[in-house]
Amino acid sequence: TIENFRCFGEGSRRFKIELEPGLTALVGENDSGKTAVIDALRFALGTTDQEWNRLEDSDFHADATSREIRIVCKFDKLSPRDKRTFVEYLTYDTESNNEPLLYVNWTAKDTGEIRRGRPYRRTEVHSGEKGDGPQFDTNARDLLRATYLRPLRDAERALSSGRGSRLAQVLQSSKMVKDGEEHDITTPLDVSDHNLSILGIAKLIDELLREQKAVKKAREQVNTQLKELALSADPIASIIKISGADAPDDIRIRQMLEKLDLALSGDGKPGLGSNNLLFMACELLLLAEEEGNQLLLIEEPEAHLHAQRQLRAMKFLQEQVRSKSVQVIITTHSPNLASAIDLNNIVMIHSKRAFSMASGQTALELSDYRFLQRFLDVTKANLFFARGVMVVEGAAENILLPTLARLIGRDFTGHGVSVINVGGVGLRRYARIFQRKDVDSDGELDIPVACVTDMDVMPDCAPVILGLVSGDDDEKWTNPRRKWRAKRDFDENATGLEQHRSRIEAKASGQEVKTFVSDKWTLEYDLALGPKSQEGAFSVGLAEDVFVAACLAADDDALNAGAKDLSEVESSALGEFAELKKGATAKDGCMAEEVIASHVYAKFAKDRVSKPIAAQYLA
Repeated sequence: TIENFRCFGEGSRRFKIELEPGLTALVGENDSGKTAVIDALRFALGTTDQEWNRLEDSDFHADATSREIRIVCKFDKLSPRDKRTFVEYLTYDTESNNEPLLYVNWTAKDTGEIRRGRPYRRTEVHSGEKGDGPQFDTNARDLLRATYLRPLRDAERALSSGRGSRLAQVLQSSKMVKDGEEHDITTPLDVSDHNLSILGIAKLIDELLREQKAVKKAREQVNTQLKELALSADPIASIIKISGADAPDDIRIRQMLEKLDLALSGDGKPGLGSNNLLFMACELLLLAEEEGNQLLLIEEPEAHLHAQRQLRAMKFLQEQVRSKSVQVIITTHSPNLASAIDLNNIVMIHSKRAFSMASGQTALELSDYRFLQRFLDVTKANLFFARGVMVVEGAAENILLPTLARLIGRDFTGHGVSVINVGGVGLRRYARIFQRKDVDSDGELDIPVACVTDMDVMPDCAPVILGLVSGDDDEKWTNPRRKWRAKRDFDENATGLEQHRSRIEAKASGQEVKTFVSDKWTLEYDLALGPKSQEGAFSVGLAEDVFVAACLAADDDALNAGAKDLSEVESSALGEFAELKKGATAKDGCMAEEVIASHVYAKFAKDRVSKPIAAQYLA
């Protein structure tokens, strides 16, 4: 839990998140709180690079009644080694057979004092569920440290030599740099000796520099001059000292490491993506230690990586989870990465709350998880980063609905709405991603979701126009296995139609998810038919446009090849539609406008014209 830290409030507004074993991806739009979660873990646990995290005034929640931050981390399923290491800090859960748990309670309080010209903020780290256990000592704190991969900004600069270089920080925090022997100045020099430690090499360099012929001769010449200048009763002599040679060992090691550059081999200047991978590989050196907390925190691993490299990086992280029992927490804005991660391991951060997508947390059923694992691709994964979602069942809706929204001043892009085309299958499965199983505990995921689907009930005149039946007495009307439905299949008083509509809506609606069913039949038919006036007539306002778009789509290959002229096809389509409209009359219980709209839709249903291509022309 996180309380009074940055965007997270206190009491009922505190932030709570449960993490699954293995890999967890924190997803959500900008400023939702993903980075705040990572930074809270960095403050509470510390990081293996030993970097000091300084609290700023902005880290305290602006609307809090107290100036105290509290971050509580709960570790369960501890390994035998963890139990031995933290034995004095463990809490035993009486509700689960006395299973030992480790609580880390990190608190920071603004005392109001000024020390050394800066506000003094007292931090403490205690064990126990309520923070009433022993305070963690330095050794225990070191074993809690997580490995943190910072968001990339300039990898090449960070890995270059110089004071405070990132490479030096990483290497100095690793036990590997302390391996090896120190140089014994009493033994003969052997520059081929590769068993020296970093400190040993530093001392060897000092000695080599002091004993270098020119340096040694210069010292002798200086001493000769001093001998001539000094009084015989007061002789003086010089020595040449190596700057920093008397510094403490850890400073000497740091100075040596700051001389190192880490770069990619090969000719030419590597790009940002390659340097990002190099930076990531360098940071992962900190995870190589066998002791300590095997927790890896990564912000935006996708930075500067193209799609295939993103997937390769994600595969590598998943291998780390499997082979080393590492727990990895990443933040990402990449639908590409989100689509490559098991839905169970995704946590949406929205409205300062965490919504786990794990089984048992959502309204998804087990079969839904299996389905989404196969079909939740990169385009559909956009739903994790949207302020609003529209789920549609076809490419035509995917093209036309954003256009219609823009025309009425509700641009989807400007309002952060993602359109997810599920292609006619799984609409209810995608809707259940946004529905919580335990609303009382989790609250609703307040992202508005609109599921748009067809009524799929054609007017009574349409089956003849589409060639599905030859007339009213066709035996196909009584075939129980036919897949299409007409208005005559429902009650004449329209109650049956409304019940049919309600059944469709109920399949996916609930919480913040609402299903919208087309008024009559399909999107294309309804656009052609238009709204109904108070007098009871339909406008057929877009019938001509839809018809022309269908004719253009039918000749799309010829138009692209230059075999036909666009204006000629349009002119021909307009003439054909004029004849259609002129000859349309009411029949089979349908108004003339319904006959016209049915003939327009026949271009798609009977003539098999591509709906997506027609939608492109219409848009």
